[in-house]
Amino acid sequence: MKKSLFLYLFIIAVLMNIFTYKYFTSKEKSEQKLPTEEANNMNPKSFADSIISLNERLYEVNEFSLEQNDRAQNYLFESSKINNIPVFAEKVTQALLAFNDATEGNIYTDQAKMGNQKFIINKVKLLNHRWIIANYSNGELWGEVLLKYFVEDNGAISFEIMNSYLYPTSLN
Repeated sequence: MKKSLFLYLFIIAVLMNIFTYKYFTSKEKSEQKLPTEEANNMNPKSFADSIISLNERLYEVNEFSLEQNDRAQNYLFESSKINNIPVFAEKVTQALLAFNDATEGNIYTDQAKMGNQKFIINKVKLLNHRWIIANYSNGELWGEVLLKYFVEDNGAISFEIMNSYLYPTSLN
């Protein structure tokens, strides 16, 4: 009785191993085949069309940015000794983000500290030679602010709040 029980258990274990091996090898082959079939079915012209479409969208998105605005760049080049736009943009961004270290939060969010959480600026985008848009939060509430910035003769950067908006917690 014991011998036949062990024989049946051994046969079941062997069959389970065979089925498991077969399942995983066929699964691996189908996963390898799928991406190559999709790539073979794609038309090279559709790739080119996709790239053109993405470039157009990227151009539209960056239309309002200091890096793409030739008039704003010319104004900065003529009015001050700025000759490298990416370096200048980083300088302005860091000057604004430096106010995040204040104990009451960044004063250019136009929001007072709520409880223990202060409002700080997260992302900054220079729109042109005069305006900045930034988003801010305190971890629970989010908002956006439109700022003016000025470059002084000594190279210092000052900011002025144009408008600020704090999103409501619920839109009921």
